[in-house]
Amino acid sequence: MRLPGRDVYRWLERALLAIAVLGLGWYGFVFLEARLYQFQQDRVLEERLDASAYKSLPVGSVIGRIEIPRLRFTAVIREGDDEHTLRLAVGHIPGTVVPGERGNAALAGHRDTFFRDLRRIKYDDEIRVTTARGIQSYRVSMTRVVQPKDVWVLNATADPVLTLVTCYPFSYIGAAPDRFIVQARLTAQEPLPRPAARRVGRQVAEKRSPK
Repeated sequence: MRLPGRDVYRWLERALLAIAVLGLGWYGFVFLEARLYQFQQDRVLEERLDASAYKSLPVGSVIGRIEIPRLRFTAVIREGDDEHTLRLAVGHIPGTVVPGERGNAALAGHRDTFFRDLRRIKYDDEIRVTTARGIQSYRVSMTRVVQPKDVWVLNATADPVLTLVTCYPFSYIGAAPDRFIVQARLTAQEPLPRPAARRVGRQVAEKRSPK
């Protein structure tokens, strides 16, 4: 005699398996889409940096690259903080200055993708940001957990400051209730190396080298 409960459990087991497969498939798609976008836009960024400095770009435009050397982290920065932008890259929050300008430059990222490494960031870690304005080096001066309503972390500042924003806790399932904030102060700024200057330098070195 077949037990009706056994059929129900079997059906439930198959349904849960199908949901798991679909969930993993969607995660894989999002992950690959973001990585492919990063690879493609990294090339676009190099071309843009070699061209000329820009004053403003529309939402969705690539504006730079962020690196945290100790964490071996690097990601393209895209203008905007909408869901589509944050799925593909680290987003520059509109209304804040662009890194390299005087004031508070704010970047946002998802805690389970690009900004997941922030859970391991430490005081005095170096953060480098490359834009058409040059290469900016920052040092972490503060980390803090705040509530979503604490938008004061985006307030304008007199000195050049970089603010990173992501959701918190990092291991939370679903919409996380808090925000993890990293603030860093500008310590150095240098211009971008000029491709033409590099080529001339190589040619001079070749001419001077003995045959």
